[in-house]
Amino acid sequence: MSESSLRQRTPAVNTDGTSEERDEQFQDLDNEQAPRIQPSQDTLEESEILRNIPKKYRNYWIRFVVTWLLIGIFAVIVYGGALPLSIMVLLVQLVCFNEIITIGYKVYRTYNLPWFRTLSWYFLFVFNYYLYGDFLSSFFSYYLMKRVLLNQVLSVFAQYHSFISYCFYLTAFVAFILSLRQGSYFSQFTMFGFTHLVLLVIVTQSHLIISNLFTGLVWFLLPVSLVITNDIMAYMFGFFLGRTRLIELSPKKTWEGFIGGAISTFLFAVGLAHWMCTYDSFVCPVTFDVKTHYISYECERHPVFVPYQQELPPGPLRMLAGGEESVLLYPFMKHAMIIALFVSIVGPFGGFFASGFKRAFKVKDFGVSLPGHGGAMDRFDCQLIVGSFVNVYIRNFIRTNNHMNVHNFVTGLSDKDQLAIYTFLQEELLAKDLLCNLKNCVDEMESS
Repeated sequence: MSESSLRQRTPAVNTDGTSEERDEQFQDLDNEQAPRIQPSQDTLEESEILRNIPKKYRNYWIRFVVTWLLIGIFAVIVYGGALPLSIMVLLVQLVCFNEIITIGYKVYRTYNLPWFRTLSWYFLFVFNYYLYGDFLSSFFSYYLMKRVLLNQVLSVFAQYHSFISYCFYLTAFVAFILSLRQGSYFSQFTMFGFTHLVLLVIVTQSHLIISNLFTGLVWFLLPVSLVITNDIMAYMFGFFLGRTRLIELSPKKTWEGFIGGAISTFLFAVGLAHWMCTYDSFVCPVTFDVKTHYISYECERHPVFVPYQQELPPGPLRMLAGGEESVLLYPFMKHAMIIALFVSIVGPFGGFFASGFKRAFKVKDFGVSLPGHGGAMDRFDCQLIVGSFVNVYIRNFIRTNNHMNVHNFVTGLSDKDQLAIYTFLQEELLAKDLLCNLKNCVDEMESS
């Protein structure tokens, strides 16, 4: 691709001539003035190592090496557990936010707008504080109670979390109004709306992904692994067998890659789901152990993770099972198949959306952080839509109940409120004959 084709042109506004005024930032620019975002693999392709490789395969090898490097790093983070994974999601969120906002700044030429880049990051902080503040305070409430001084400070933020969040947002809103400058109104309000759209897409969905993670690592690792598998296999099938274009928005996507990726993802989902269900650390909700003050992965399993023996009819299935009359299966495997179906059919539309966005803003990639891939957003576009689907799926079809959430909530109450709850529960359990009072218990023990 020629260098001139990578240069961006700032879109003109009010081209119908109905308005006499237009912002200077939105005047149409010639190719020499327009900002450029260079493709990520240019430097690598010029290196001595890849110079002797045919041009068709250079980007393939770059993607291959970087992909497996990322998978290795991801495996190390997974070994660390829930908290490192949560930090990883937040870091990816920050990088994706920066990439998209930077494109907006360059295309709309808002470099000189006062305080606007600072305000964008402040809005990001406010959204994260609102979404994660209450979640984290409830999760670690018992731990904080044992640290009196820390609890006194953070309890104020926890108790008035919504109000503080609202005040933070009002501060940013007022600062934005005060930053408005004549001649830049349209571009400033455009970037204001652009920033909020990015926050809705990136921050909200990353919050849902972390929520999935704390419901059980399997609800995070399985979808992420399926998206990675689908992406790799669709690329492989499309690279070697692709002939038929799938969609106009993404010319390199082919039906051969789409179908090959779907079949590979479906088969991988069955095997990975069966393997992960054998470990409590994958299927149990992430809880905070009040005795050890450490993260715990122990629980009484949800019914979808309880194994059962499935008899096999005589024939090919029994032959594939090595002659065994039955095999050990998990109900979760059916849910994994549904998630794989979504990843294969609907998941790619997250990538198509990103392709349409890049075409609209005339950029090749979101960034240059991942050689051969582009930016972080180029690789995590499908993860966002799949993560939000899994969150909705859990809430509607799994309905997991984490008793530690109730425990953390109750222990965060005052002593008076805890006693009131205890009295209420005692009366309810006595009425249902699930609990005997002291006198009845003594009488039963003496009679026995």
